[in-house]
Amino acid sequence: MAFDWRPATSGDLDFARELTCRNMLRYYIQNDLLWQDEAFDVAWAGRENWLIVRDDVLLGYVSLSRDSRALYIRELHVLEAFQGQGAGSWAIDQVLAMASKERRPALRLTVFETNPAKALYERKGLKVAGQDECFLRMQRDVDELYR
Repeated sequence: MAFDWRPATSGDLDFARELTCRNMLRYYIQNDLLWQDEAFDVAWAGRENWLIVRDDVLLGYVSLSRDSRALYIRELHVLEAFQGQGAGSWAIDQVLAMASKERRPALRLTVFETNPAKALYERKGLKVAGQDECFLRMQRDVDELYR
């Protein structure tokens, strides 16, 4: 059950938007936030996006940005039918390796505090570094082990 990833194209935007909305809408509703397709589309265009695949089957995607302080996972989504099979964990490993190769000091992400994905991030060594309203800011320092 090996996973792989490939760069996303503009043609993958609809898939990514629909998957993100499907996975996240309940958190937006719980926290009185407004989902906006246009905002997603603008963010997608400004990020590095990778599709997670297994045997040419599209499982999900990860969306990244970076600055001098960190590599950021902006979105990580797996289709519900494939959740719990290791794709998200594998994708985080790929991003950690990328952060190490690029010599970024840290891997960072933001997650809704009620999202069960928080447990996955903790298993991958990310720790809560701060909190904003309904979000947790999580970080893992990219240590020498990955260099």
